[in-house]
Order: sequence, then C-alpha cells, then structure tokens
Amino acid sequence: MQEYNISKSNYFYAIGLSYKKADADIRGHFSLSEEGKVALLNQAKANHIESLVVTSTCNRTEIYGFAQHPFQLIKLLCDNTKGTVDEFQEVAYVYKNKDAISHMFRVGSGLDSQILGDFEIISQLKISAKLSRKHGLLNPFSERLVNAVIQASKRIKNETEISSGATSVSFASVQYIFNAVEDITNKNILLFGTGKIGRNTCENLVKHTKNEHITLINRTKDKAEQVAGKFNLVVKDYSNLQEEISESDILIVATGAQRPTIDKHIIQSNKPLLILDLSIPKNVDENVLELEGVKLVHLDDLSQITDRTLEARKQHIPSAEAIIEEVKTEFNNWLETRKFAPTIKALKHKLNDFALAELDTQRKKMADFNEVQAEIISNNIIQKITNHFAHHLKDDDVPTDESLELIKKVFQLEPSTKNV
Repeated sequence: MQEYNISKSNYFYAIGLSYKKADADIRGHFSLSEEGKVALLNQAKANHIESLVVTSTCNRTEIYGFAQHPFQLIKLLCDNTKGTVDEFQEVAYVYKNKDAISHMFRVGSGLDSQILGDFEIISQLKISAKLSRKHGLLNPFSERLVNAVIQASKRIKNETEISSGATSVSFASVQYIFNAVEDITNKNILLFGTGKIGRNTCENLVKHTKNEHITLINRTKDKAEQVAGKFNLVVKDYSNLQEEISESDILIVATGAQRPTIDKHIIQSNKPLLILDLSIPKNVDENVLELEGVKLVHLDDLSQITDRTLEARKQHIPSAEAIIEEVKTEFNNWLETRKFAPTIKALKHKLNDFALAELDTQRKKMADFNEVQAEIISNNIIQKITNHFAHHLKDDDVPTDESLELIKKVFQLEPSTKNV
C-alpha cells in the first residue's frame, strides 16, 4: 500500500492501549461503558469525524478512525473516560494508515490477544462496527476493512489450530481453581455478574468441575435466569449477595461496573474464600486482602497461565500470518481501485458529454436518425473505453499516480481530492 491519504485531507489511525503496557488499573481508567461509547460517538460526529470504530474490552481500549492528527482521537477517548492524556502517552500506541490496518488484522485474528488465539475480540469488533453504522460513522473504507478482518479471523479459526484447546480467560480461571482448590466438586461457587466472560466462565465451570453447587447473582435477575436456564443453576436476588458470599468457598466477579462492587465490608464469614476478579475496571477492592483467609486473583494474573496448549498454538502463527497477508492484499487491491475510481467516474462523465454533443450534431444532420440505436452504441463504446482504462490502472506494473495524472491532463478532468 502506498503512502497516501485514504480519505479527504485525513489519515486512518488506530490509537489505544492494551494489556501489553497498561496494567489493569490503567486499563480501567480508559474503559468505556456502553453509554460511554455512545457519548464518544456523538462527540466524534459533532466534531465532524467521518468514520470511527471504538472497542473496549477487559484487555484493551482502541479507536480506529479518520483524523488530521491522532490527538483528535486521543482527546475523544480521554474526554469520555477517567484516563488522562499523560497516562495515555505513557502506555499507549498510535498506528497510521497501513500500520493501523495491519494492527486491526492482528487484533481481530487473535494474534494480539492476551491469550494467543482467543477470538472473543472479533465479536466485540462486529458489535462496535454495527454501533458506528447506526450513528452514521462507518464509511465504505472502515466497513470494508472490518469485513476483511472478520473474513481473516474466520479463515484462521477454520484453517489453523491456533485456537485449538479450551484456552481463554474464562477457561484459565477454571484451570486456576482446579490448581488452587481441593475437592472442587463439593465447593460452593458464587458467580456475580453475567457478562460475556461471566457466561463463558459459568459454562466452563459446569463442563469441567461437575459441581452442582453453583449460584448466579446479577443486578438484573432476568439476565442471570437466562444464563442459569441453560445450565440448570440456582439464581438468587441481588439483595442476597452478602448472604451468598458468606456461604461461598469461591467467588467469581464478572460485572461491568465502573467501580468496585465487592469490598471487605460485604464479606462477613471467617472461612477461606478465593475471589477471582474477571472485571475491567477492577470490581473487587483490594481491601478484601485485609481479611484473614481471603485470596484475591485478578484477570491479569490468570492471563499469565501458560501451558502446553498455548505453546502448541505458537506453531500456527506463521500460517495465521500468511492468511492475514492474503486477505490484507485483497483489501489493499480494493483500496487501490478506490483510489482511481473518482478519475474513472470523471472520465466516464467526460466521454458521455462528448457522446451527447456528437449525437446532437448527427441528429440535426440526419433525417432518419435512429435515437435508440445511436444511444446504445455510444454507451457501449464509453463503457469499453472506461473498462480499458480501469484494467490499465489495476496493472501492478503500471505507475498508478502517473497514469492518473496523464488521464486527467489528456481529457482535461477536474482533479479529484477524494480517494475513498
């Protein structure tokens, strides 16, 4: 892909932060709730941003969008989160044009996930793109790019074994419980929160522990009942949270709150309690560690678990990267076509003007002028000429920019400033 603006006077950027440099606390500062995402999109639209996709998960918060300068996107993020520009600069990354495109492919394909081959991010990207489209902030470039990333993700999942084995954050939590707790089958487990990670953890608990003492609590009870119905689990009211914690041996917190929902004051029992906090921002206050017998493990600790499954996955990285390059090449070819599309369109209009003028001349000269036949012939000739130029510009051996300038000069076309 050549270095050129892929939008009118703007560049395509990917800005954000992830688990690689930002710890859970900092990621929490930049975490976006659903309301926060909508507010950010509305602000972007008010600031005349033409296209923008924003994702926020437990491992990363990112914005993919068009801007004259990346600070426009950084400011959007900081204005709608607790994060500051200084914090962002300490841990963040900024990618431009082809590097931004490559980054989205790696993220969406599970190669940049905290646990290699974890594809949960791709569903988030789909949801984010849908939200952007709803708010009129998904231009043809961004929509095509997201679809290309989805295509690469599907192929990698189907054609490689990079996601083989049940390894994900939710599985890692169950794996940790197995290693840390004896007689897991007979322990009382309480799952507080039924977001995606919570649901996946619940499924893994049922599948791998054969435990019949799992209780679900969610602020919205009907959501908990929907999850529980699939696995035949017990659901309790949110008002029973303190009582249920007292009965539990293991507490898994997977809520989407922006501040801690569990602290030392809600824990009234003295028996050992293992707490797994799978939330970003953290939803368990570290003051629980002041209590005797309480052990707190956070998402980032679980993500450090490596086993033979993950090591085996690394062997499939080259195959995944080859698929990405193949799909990315198709996308870049489309992008090159978009680059000269305005010129071809202008050429077609110019040829059409020539044809109309000539038809008008012949109409005056010929008494038996066949209007329909003449129009069909002229339209076919125009289409063949424009197709010929388009095929010429698609040729890899042809210097596209020079050819575009020559076409504009020969046919006296208005210079086109829009490439997408």
